[in-house]
Amino acid sequence: MNAREVVLGRVRRALADVPREETPDQVPVERTYLESHRPADATELLAENLADYRALVHRATAAELPALLARLLAERGAASVLVPAGLPAGWLAAVPESVRRVPDATADTAHRLDAVDSVVTGCAVAIAETGTLVLDGGPDQGRRRITLVPDHHVCVVRVPEQVVDSVPLGLRRLSPERPMTWISGPSATSDIELDRVEGVHGPRRLDVVLLGP
Repeated sequence: MNAREVVLGRVRRALADVPREETPDQVPVERTYLESHRPADATELLAENLADYRALVHRATAAELPALLARLLAERGAASVLVPAGLPAGWLAAVPESVRRVPDATADTAHRLDAVDSVVTGCAVAIAETGTLVLDGGPDQGRRRITLVPDHHVCVVRVPEQVVDSVPLGLRRLSPERPMTWISGPSATSDIELDRVEGVHGPRRLDVVLLGP
């Protein structure tokens, strides 16, 4: 007996007392799983998991944010930065005028976006248990493509209000009708030898700023 026969045998035994005419929607399923494991500090867990995914995590107050964003762009050598239409005006106030501001324009092609060095956005929600940032095309996030093509993404997360414990709690805040992008660390993939390559289908570097009171 091979593994396939063992598995199918277990399925048949489990279904032995189920009437053939019964359909799945006729039997209510009790969903008693936890929506959250209730971490002691969701923000700290988010920071830990983001770092585990090789994102670079920074912390700032509102007063410190402009200088921090200017430093992150300078460290990357950014000569241009893509700016969503609804990004708060003061966030880039400390960035030198020599750094070209590129507006999020519908006419932009992937080729033109690839010429932009960095992009700065906000986010819709951040999930602590998975270290995931979710963007939904809000005014401070722009279209999906602007965070998938440039090589450097700086994402600002307002804490604690945008941080949730788990995926189920995050889904409650999101609309399925919006264009969502789920980000867990910089874009990366590995081949069969587990050689990691970053920047294959998204930014090679992800800076996350936890914006606190």
